[in-house]
Amino acid sequence: MSRAFVKESEDALPELPELPLSPHPNHVTARGLRLLRERLAANEAALAVLAAEPAPDPLHRAHLAREGRWLGARIQSALPADPAVAPRDRVAFGSTVDVLPPGGTRHRYRIVGEDEADPEHELVSWLSPLARALLGARVGDTVVWRRPAGDLEIEIVAIEPPAPEPGAD
Repeated sequence: MSRAFVKESEDALPELPELPLSPHPNHVTARGLRLLRERLAANEAALAVLAAEPAPDPLHRAHLAREGRWLGARIQSALPADPAVAPRDRVAFGSTVDVLPPGGTRHRYRIVGEDEADPEHELVSWLSPLARALLGARVGDTVVWRRPAGDLEIEIVAIEPPAPEPGAD
């Protein structure tokens, strides 16, 4: 019999491919872990609302369930950074760094985990070429930021060590 004439169970979820998990260690700041937990709680709330609907959309439910599994895996694999052990005189994970290109404008970046990265808000992943150039540098050092647009030498002009988030666990 053709599959076109087989009635699918209303409870059956469509098969969706799992969201890819990064192969890298999941370093997170306290803020990054809090944001992941908030996203998971919002996802669970959305699933509860959907379940209460008289005819929930199975595809929407499948998308939410898949995202919930991904968020759960990211939280489970999280390696929270301890600001107390971060160096004070070198750029480290969680540091905020002010840099100055030759003849350019001063920029400020914070080195964060993959899930917290938001370059538009100067939050760069610890895996990015910029963060890799900055990690371990000290104030006064000049590092080479390898970019697709061409290498750029930048000077580290200030470092704020990582600080614990208020109320962080």
